[in-house]
Amino acid sequence: MPTHYLILLIAVACETVGTAALQASAQFTRFWPSLLVIIAYAVSFYFLALALRTIPLGIAYALWSALGIVFIAGIGYLVYGQKLDLPAILGLGLILSGIVVIHLFSNASTH
Repeated sequence: MPTHYLILLIAVACETVGTAALQASAQFTRFWPSLLVIIAYAVSFYFLALALRTIPLGIAYALWSALGIVFIAGIGYLVYGQKLDLPAILGLGLILSGIVVIHLFSNASTH
């Protein structure tokens, strides 16, 4: 895997941790999860900025947000018991399909 995609994946992982902690922070009323939100988002944006040195903005943001959506939907289901109905699962599948199309067929993305 190219380094710039690994850097972007770190950004996505940190964003996912931050968003999961956002749920756990109970609207910023719990200190430690709230602190984790701030730190995770700061680290995520730092690594996203590093990825932008190589990956075009639109592509980087599309991948960052799409993977974050899919990962958070999975965490919501596994950790918080949030149910996914068929339309939600199909929509997540379309998001993943979009990532595959960008990666395999777009000349705008870096391979």
